[in-house]
Amino acid sequence: MTDFAAARKQMVDSQLLPNKVTDARLVEAMGAVPREAFLPQSLRGLAYMDEDLPVAPGRYVIAPMVFARLVQAAAIRDTDTVLDLGCSSGYSAAVLARLAGVVVAVEEDAGLAAQASANLAANGAENAAVTTAPLNAGYPAQAPYNAIVIEGAVEDVPVPLLDQLAEGGRLVVVLAGRGIGKATLYTRKDGVVGHRQLFDAGLPLLPGFAREAGFVF
Repeated sequence: MTDFAAARKQMVDSQLLPNKVTDARLVEAMGAVPREAFLPQSLRGLAYMDEDLPVAPGRYVIAPMVFARLVQAAAIRDTDTVLDLGCSSGYSAAVLARLAGVVVAVEEDAGLAAQASANLAANGAENAAVTTAPLNAGYPAQAPYNAIVIEGAVEDVPVPLLDQLAEGGRLVVVLAGRGIGKATLYTRKDGVVGHRQLFDAGLPLLPGFAREAGFVF
């Protein structure tokens, strides 16, 4: 039988700490949330590998190291309201719930949304709620958000999603390109959204975030 607590500690020690994950609150959260509880039974033995693990067709719980570095860049405070886009089976929302004041988790797959809600309830994440909606629309009903975390790669970040950032808000995402993807931080300051690249990263593409095709003459 897998010793999940030992595997979780090994994940922290071998994947997070050597890869510039230094936020003590985040390290504690990822050392506490049982990733295996958010995976199909057949994948639980792989829960702490540094891999994206599939939970539905085309949907994944993203690799721990990339997830941790994205969340660290979002600099989440315990008073923040956070939008978790593409929460899949709920693991990301469970970790974010330990860092933020409120987590709004969005999942467009109704089956996954139901799983996520059940998993979050089972793991005591009372400050996280799951809603079913198109991922690329965000969730304007609860906006503005202090932080937005997108759980997968995108080709483009829609402007209406950036509009849901509060003043001083941060959005973290992996932008897909022709080569390796780029983890990117968007911030709103004085009403203007700017961005900068953080590190190379590859994640599975999320549905609905393809770049709009331009006109060809």
